[in-house]
Amino acid sequence: MTESLCPRALITRPEPEASRWVQALASRGVPAHVLPLIAIQPVPDAAALIDTFARLGNYSALMFVSGNAARHFFMAFKRFAPKLLESGLLEMAAWSPGPGTSAVLRECGWPTALIVQPAADAPQFDSESLWQSVRENVRPGERVLIVRGGDAQGRSQGRDWLAEQLTEAGVTVEQVVAYCRAAPIFSAEQKALARQAAGDGTVWVFSSSEAISNLRKSAPGQNWQKARALTTHPRIAQAAREAGFGTVRESRPVMQAVVQALRCWDEPQQEPAQEQGAPQP
Repeated sequence: MTESLCPRALITRPEPEASRWVQALASRGVPAHVLPLIAIQPVPDAAALIDTFARLGNYSALMFVSGNAARHFFMAFKRFAPKLLESGLLEMAAWSPGPGTSAVLRECGWPTALIVQPAADAPQFDSESLWQSVRENVRPGERVLIVRGGDAQGRSQGRDWLAEQLTEAGVTVEQVVAYCRAAPIFSAEQKALARQAAGDGTVWVFSSSEAISNLRKSAPGQNWQKARALTTHPRIAQAAREAGFGTVRESRPVMQAVVQALRCWDEPQQEPAQEQGAPQP
């Protein structure tokens, strides 16, 4: 299949990641457009974060659920506790669910040698794969801080699977919200784009079930039967099917796999659910 026939991709990640994806895809000959389906905001009250900064020495590891968790954690750290940041207090393990989060941690100055993530050939980049990388090294009595996102009011939001595994292993788990996620408010242009992309052959690239939920709320009554989705995890694929997407495929959460899936989209599929992958410039 020639690159000129590659379908347009609609990137639904939050900004600024969405624009980075579009640029990375374009550089590889894949036409793409941005339609963020999750809005990222600072926490409305940073008191819990500030309190956490003063107690970082109590933890054996910090786990960041996403690149946004790492980015906003450090933004708040630089604002509220710059002297602590300069003191080298963060000389501990940083757990990351995948390459994207690890890249943000490195950008923020975390030593690469202290970043723990799933194996490069892991079928998925998620909490389950991360657990395989850390489980042998956790010890009862240790303390781990999970840095995560919250809803628009700053309430903790997300899966607790990893926290449950750590607790069963005798580890004390604490959690702190570093940023908030909210549904987007579509402009008239964005509403028109969503309607058009529901049936013009565009491939919606989803890296979050929450993004699909927000899309359904933002476009009530829209028929998605002719829409096509490329998802980066089986749970996201299931959410796309439940939303009514007519064609749903999976891809590993790395840029190369997503590009390959898009370029080969119109070729015969032997196993529609086995094109795993998601972008990560």
